[in-house]
Order: sequence, then C-alpha cells, then structure tokens
Amino acid sequence: MKRILPILLALAAITTMLSVSCAAKELTADKADFIMSNGAEPTIDPSLLNDVASTNVGLGLFEGLMQYDPVTNKGVPAMAESYTVSPDGLTVTFKLRKAQWSDGKPVTAGDFVYGLERILDPKTAADYAYMPGMVIKGAEAFTAGTGKFEDVGVKAIDNQTLQYTLSNAAPYFIDMTAHNAFWPIPKWAVEKSGNDWTKPANIVTNGPYTLKEWKAQEYVFLVKNNKYWDAKNVKLRGIKILASDNDSTNYNMFKNGEVDWMHGIANSMIDEIKLRADYQASAQVATYYYEFNTQKKPTDNVKVRQALAAAVDKQTLVDKVTKGGQIPTDAMVPPMAGYSPQPGGGYNVENAKKLLAEAGFPDGKGFPQLTIVYNTNEGHKAIAEYIQQQWKTNLGINVVLKNMEFKTLIDLRSKQHDFTIARAGWVGDYLDPNTMLDLWITGAGNNDVQYANPAYDKLIKDAAMGSGAERMGMLQQAEAMLLTDQAIMPIYHYSNQDLIDTKKWIGWSATPLGFHPFKYISKK
Repeated sequence: MKRILPILLALAAITTMLSVSCAAKELTADKADFIMSNGAEPTIDPSLLNDVASTNVGLGLFEGLMQYDPVTNKGVPAMAESYTVSPDGLTVTFKLRKAQWSDGKPVTAGDFVYGLERILDPKTAADYAYMPGMVIKGAEAFTAGTGKFEDVGVKAIDNQTLQYTLSNAAPYFIDMTAHNAFWPIPKWAVEKSGNDWTKPANIVTNGPYTLKEWKAQEYVFLVKNNKYWDAKNVKLRGIKILASDNDSTNYNMFKNGEVDWMHGIANSMIDEIKLRADYQASAQVATYYYEFNTQKKPTDNVKVRQALAAAVDKQTLVDKVTKGGQIPTDAMVPPMAGYSPQPGGGYNVENAKKLLAEAGFPDGKGFPQLTIVYNTNEGHKAIAEYIQQQWKTNLGINVVLKNMEFKTLIDLRSKQHDFTIARAGWVGDYLDPNTMLDLWITGAGNNDVQYANPAYDKLIKDAAMGSGAERMGMLQQAEAMLLTDQAIMPIYHYSNQDLIDTKKWIGWSATPLGFHPFKYISKK
C-alpha cells in the first residue's frame, strides 16, 4: 500500500496537469475573460487597416516599434527596446528587443522592412501608404511608381537594428511608429497563404494575442499569445470582440452583463446612459464630418459646398441630437498644444442662401436631389435626418438618406469615390495637427473627396520640414485653405464615449486618441 499511494498521487497530479493544459488549449469564445462591443466588422491585415474598429482588434494582435501608452496615448517602447536620433533629426535607429512571432520565429528588423515595403507597394493599394510617404525618404516615389524600394529610407542593419532615413525632421515620427502603417509583417505567412494569411488557421502575430476564431459579422476571438515578449504581464486569457452595429442591442447586452466594454454609445439613450457611473466621456482628438465629393456635380461647385456647410446649426445638433459632450466645430483640427484651429465659415443662413443663389440655385430651385450615405447606426441616422431637415428648411433643397454596412461605405468612399455626400470621421493617429491635415494631400489614400490643391499640398510638405511656431503657422494656413475650399463639412469634435466599469477593470483610461491596447487591461 505504501508503494501504491505515491503512484496514485503522481497519476492524479499528472491527470490534473493534463486537465489544466487541455482547459487552456480549449478556451472558447463563450468563456472569454473580457467581451467588447466594437461596432463594426474589422479588417485584420495590418497593411489594410483604416478604421477604429479594425485598429482596436489590430492592437491586440500586432505590435510596432512603439505602443500607445494606455493613459496618454504617446508612444512607449514596444518591439523597440531603445532608439537614437541623429543631430539633424534625419536618421532614426531602433534597437529591437528579443521577441518572437506566435509561431516561434524571431521578430527581426527585416520583418519591419517587409511590412513597410508591403504597405507602400502600389499593388497593395493601402489607404495609409501616404503616411510613411510623408516622412520616409523615397517612400512617396515608390508608392507613386516612380521610384524603387531600394531607394526607400529603411534598412535592416542586422536582425536587431532597424534604421530609417527621413526626408525631413519629423518631431512626431517616433510616436507615429505605433501606427499599423509601421508594423512588422511575417513575410513567410503572407507568401504561404496569400490573402488568407489573416484567417485563424494561418495567421502569425507578434502582439499579446493571436486570432483563434473569426465569425464574420459576429465576433473575433483572441487568445493570449504565450510567445509574446511581455506575456507575463498580459492578464486576459481570451477576448471576444463583437461586430454589432446596433447600439441599442449593444447597450442592452452591456446592461445585462454580457459585455464588459461598449465602445461608442446609443445616442437615443444618451440621457439614461449619462447617469450611469460606468459611463466614460472625455475630449478626443477626432472630428466627425461630412465629405463633399469635389469631382461630382453639384458638389464640384465650391459655392454649393460652402452653402451646404453654412446652413447647418451644429450647436443645436450637439445640444439636442447627439447630447454626448461633443464640441460643435467648423474646424478639422481639434485644439492642440501650440495650435489654434481655424474658424471656418460658421452657421449663417442668409449667407448660405446667397451662396446657393450664386451657384445657380436661388431658393433651391433646380437643385438636384442628393443622397447622404452613412454606415448603419442609430446615431449616424439621427445626425443625417437633422442635416436633411436643416437643408430643407434653410435652403429649400431635398436630400435622401441611404445607410449601408460599414465596409461597403468605406469601399464606396475610398475606392470607388461613388458618392456625393458621405458621413465620415477621423481619429488622430498621433498627437500632432498634421494627423488631421495630411489626409487631404492630392492623391492621398484617405482623400475620399478627391480634393486637389497644389498650394495646400505645398503647405503641408513645407510644414513637415519646419519646426516650432513657423511650422504651426503653415499648418494653420493649410487648414484655413481646406475650410475655404469646403471639401469637407466639419460637424463636431468627438468626445470619447464608452461604457466600462473602471472599478472592476484596471488598465483602461479615457485617452486623447481613444486607443486602449488590450495588453494593459485586467480585472481588479
């Protein structure tokens, strides 16, 4: 009996370890530690991310040289252990930490070089290709098809050393590398699986999580990546991210305890939501606006665009419709340190009528029926209905509303440019006015309105080479020009609006850019 007991105990211990191991391997979406309501179906390929919902997922799966600080959203070292900048600001060298991909391969400087080549390659047709093109030597020419990648200012000195040569000193470049436009890409995974490389069975990630399950239009399920360099500090084992666009449904799930974090809120229930202790609201470096297609009639006429913008009372919109602490604005850039947003045209019905008459449509006579397109969402619908009524009352013109799935809207705006008026929003990618203005450079990937003004382009590029007050002055001139040309109609600066119980969850803070990397979140 004395010999049998230790054997039985050993067998029991082995059985327990196997059970624990199997349980970890069999973690399923219905047993997720944390559930987030994300608002839309995401894109997962880092080279193709271009919206907040996709970035939320991407921040769990991938990691760049820098990561967004969970409180300030400034860049903090991630894949980069350290960096140095040359005295002239044109050469930035990163030393990579020892890190692995989820398949065990080392993360190398070459993976960052490949990631940059892929997003800049014209064949990728990445909306964000313009961002590295703004700062990295030779990048813009390669994307335009007039240069070679060999001439782009990026070099793997060795496996752990990555060097960028900039076309101009960019004070925001270090923070910029937290953005997906600079993330590394596993070349071997892309070459093996092609466009299917981001499917759960094929994906290779370097972030705190990897993708275990993806049910289109329902959810993605992320599980902890034990190969991640900082895995010991990642507390959540599994995260389920829902793709529902229905704010009311999402809110009811939150109230019922079925969702831990609701990103965005139901405007129709804002009065109730604002009374909740778990309602989180703060100013955000982001702008909600309408896009006017400058290449389609009648919005190809600047006076029509100016008339439409001047006929909307934005203060009443945020007071009576959105009611979530948004700041009505005629500016594209929110207030930032050292920068004064430009005023724009303002709300002026008489001027709006005068402009419309000068455009050939007195009292709205002969004005064609236009369509406002927006992605399906109760809040966007309410805003569109308000603007529809404003234009009817103040200008005597009729517009119809058309809602569509978010990805369809993105394709319509960015790829096809097949719209006249479209709802849009932009969250800054880093804390600098340039992040709100470089969108409108001629031919830029996110320039949905096809705005083209050489004088504007020059100001943005000259500002990139400037510094201090002189640089800010050039950016202010550019914003004033954009608003005079009225390629867009800014409506309000967002407030971050989320529902999460910060007494239950730590590592989540209201941030200026609205980024909340999952690696920092844990249960109290």
